[in-house]
Amino acid sequence: MQQVGRVVSLFISDKELSRRVKQDYIEIDRGGIINDKFYDKDIDRSILITSIDSYKLAKNRDIDIKYGQLGENILIDYNPYHLPHGTQISIGEVILEISQHCTICKSLSKIDSKLPKLLKDDRGIFVKVIKSGFISQDDTVNIMELATA
Repeated sequence: MQQVGRVVSLFISDKELSRRVKQDYIEIDRGGIINDKFYDKDIDRSILITSIDSYKLAKNRDIDIKYGQLGENILIDYNPYHLPHGTQISIGEVILEISQHCTICKSLSKIDSKLPKLLKDDRGIFVKVIKSGFISQDDTVNIMELATA
């Protein structure tokens, strides 16, 4: 296991408030993030991890956005976008496995028309849950098992 970073921020999509809400911790099981509006809908796409590098990339193009606006649930200070599908990551008590890389999201054009194309390959990764538990802000991010192609 290799420690590669830390959790910067955590978010859920609140069903009742119809907006993203910052959290100090999140509880995760096989259905995704408990109390998130995407819970138990598509277990391969229910949790999005984004790197702060995505925000830096936008900032370098004069697009100033706040953490959480890219739709992530877990924002980390490590860029995992190069990791292959099947790679396992541990954060807090939880073990996650990369299921797919995030594709272009047209909803990002509501923030800025250049954003979807800019972040085409740099928005995040979707993960599925291998081991349930809690993730808190500042928890370490570890690569457990690097998938081989």
